[in-house]
Amino acid sequence: MKHHPLLALCALAPLAACTAPIIDSPVAPAVPAAPDRTTYRALGTEPFWNVTIVDGRMVYQDAEQRVINVPTPEPRPSFNGRRYVSQRLTIDITHGRCSDGMSDRVYADTVLVLADGRELRGCGGAILPPATLDDTSWRIVAIDGADVSREDGYEIQFEANRLSGRAGCNRFGGSYRVSSDGFQAGPLAMTRMACPGARMAHEQAVARLLAGRVRLYYPDGDTLIMRGVAGGEIRLRRSI
Repeated sequence: MKHHPLLALCALAPLAACTAPIIDSPVAPAVPAAPDRTTYRALGTEPFWNVTIVDGRMVYQDAEQRVINVPTPEPRPSFNGRRYVSQRLTIDITHGRCSDGMSDRVYADTVLVLADGRELRGCGGAILPPATLDDTSWRIVAIDGADVSREDGYEIQFEANRLSGRAGCNRFGGSYRVSSDGFQAGPLAMTRMACPGARMAHEQAVARLLAGRVRLYYPDGDTLIMRGVAGGEIRLRRSI
């Protein structure tokens, strides 16, 4: 008869010490890996096409309704970037500023796609902040943290050293400059129509902010935050 070593020790120990310990299973239950939610997007024009890489799939679509949906292979290192190579779809990503040629947006990567042997060039990755505000247009989507995205016509347009816009009933316009000290507008001229409801408060908040010194922040290339040094904040989304 084979004696268990734990029972032999208990026989020599006091009764209070003879309770066998609870031993956890050495094998932990398997936990499914969380899916990769990081999405990479690229696009091109003339002809129009787009590519999405997410959740282990590469998906190509174009204006002719052609779709290629394949598993994402392991990326291969390439010159200043990476390549995904499959039988029907190859995506070559090179890090470097890229303009899509239509919207004046600038992206972080230049992208070459081979879709069923057809070579296409475009841009991908993060949208970069504009180098200058000149010739850009923005929708006002929040004022002092309050959502105003449903308000029609809340916007600011920038041209060479000039801005114009609306944040209520009245249009405003004037000069602006950007320097190491931040953004400074004005003096601004404004029409004098009466605004119903909250639109007057919105307009006054924007006018107060633009009357002082402002810091500019870009959480991403399509979002601009104008934050007043003396208080107040406007969040904008790029239109052009």
